[in-house]
Amino acid sequence: MITWRRLTEQDFPLLRSWLEQPHVARWWNHETSVEAVSRDFGPAARGEEPSEDLLAHLDGRPIGLVQRCRLSDYPAYWAEIATLVEPPAGAVTIDYLIGEPRDVGRGLGPRMIRSAVRAIWEDHPDAPCVLVPVSVANRASWRALEKAGLRRVAEGDLEPDNPVDDRAHYLYRVDRPAEPEPTAAGPRRT
Repeated sequence: MITWRRLTEQDFPLLRSWLEQPHVARWWNHETSVEAVSRDFGPAARGEEPSEDLLAHLDGRPIGLVQRCRLSDYPAYWAEIATLVEPPAGAVTIDYLIGEPRDVGRGLGPRMIRSAVRAIWEDHPDAPCVLVPVSVANRASWRALEKAGLRRVAEGDLEPDNPVDDRAHYLYRVDRPAEPEPTAAGPRRT
């Protein structure tokens, strides 16, 4: 079972080790110095900004990270996504990684994404959907989104996380499930 908890500053050494892994570094393209990790992840860990960095645990062992935020909390990002589709009010986006190489290719990505989406529905009851941009070149990532039940809704040019990539991106979406219609329970027949 996948469980979640907020990333803390005590987790930064683990996060640094994950960001240094070649399979993560290729797509996240993040500085891994102590100062850079503290600078970029510290404000969310301390609750000083609206994004949330969550550690995913499988049976108590940390396996990955999910960043989530409302698009409206980051107007420049909202505007960039709006070049592909008009995001509905309250839309949430995620970014994610599987930390250890031994955990890659075992189906944990789709499981983690499904779990993250369920957590969004619970933690953000007014979020109508989750929108996730992904580089066209990152096949493993967009396949994980598809396996997790997200559907491709657009493609176009967005700023890449890694400057070695071109601007071609897919945009994936999953909508909040409809609440079941209440039914009047009739008498039980035996």
